[in-house]
Amino acid sequence: MWRILISLLLIAMTQPLVAQVRFAYYDLDKLYDTVESPFYDDSDYTPEGRFAWDSLRYQRKVRQVAAVIDSLHCDIVALYGVENEQVVRDITLQLEGDYAYLHRTINSFDGMDFALLYFADKCEPLQAESRRAMLTVEALIAGDTTGIILGIDPRFVRMEIASSRETHPTRKLLVAGKLASIDATRYGLCDRLLAPARRGHGNRLTGGRWQMRDRIFTDTLSTRKAGAVVIRREWLNEDGEPCPTYRSNRYVGGAGRHLPVWCEIE
Repeated sequence: MWRILISLLLIAMTQPLVAQVRFAYYDLDKLYDTVESPFYDDSDYTPEGRFAWDSLRYQRKVRQVAAVIDSLHCDIVALYGVENEQVVRDITLQLEGDYAYLHRTINSFDGMDFALLYFADKCEPLQAESRRAMLTVEALIAGDTTGIILGIDPRFVRMEIASSRETHPTRKLLVAGKLASIDATRYGLCDRLLAPARRGHGNRLTGGRWQMRDRIFTDTLSTRKAGAVVIRREWLNEDGEPCPTYRSNRYVGGAGRHLPVWCEIE
């Protein structure tokens, strides 16, 4: 018996440790501040603008977004739809989790940017670069060098994935955003939301049908079989669908039209 126990102990000691990291992607559906920008037209999202976007409405949405992020219990959260670093800072100040953040301006026509929230013991950004409709980050995730690509234009994301594979063939990739039209397997990646999408699940309701608008791609060698889901919270819904902030020009006060998507990575 003792020999068996010692053998099992030695086997366990020689097995590599497997780190599990929880990652989420969340499109905030245009979270503007209330100050008019000199670089692009965001006049609708000002107190005098078409949407009468004032500090009370802004703070309400910031609190809603923070509540959603806290409910995810994720180590890394990628955000899209923040106007600037001040918006990201306001979100982090409302969070219960002690997240650090990374933000870069991507010079989009509507002013919307990406941001990365992360726990410093799980993720350490090494360098970041903003490009058109995209943010790329090289980071240590649980001690493993990983390229993070966040994008909303599949054309540019395809080029970035191909370039990364060519220049860093052994580096793991984590890709998230509006990627439904990309064949992940072509790049040795796994579309974590493909199976739920085929079952009719989605994170945005369009024309009465759910669509998996946002996707998360991970390397096949760092993928868990389970754990890729759309996060649904009853307090985000109105009449069975995600409650928007505005319906046409009418303010309804919801967090937005998109639900966050979530997965585990080994």
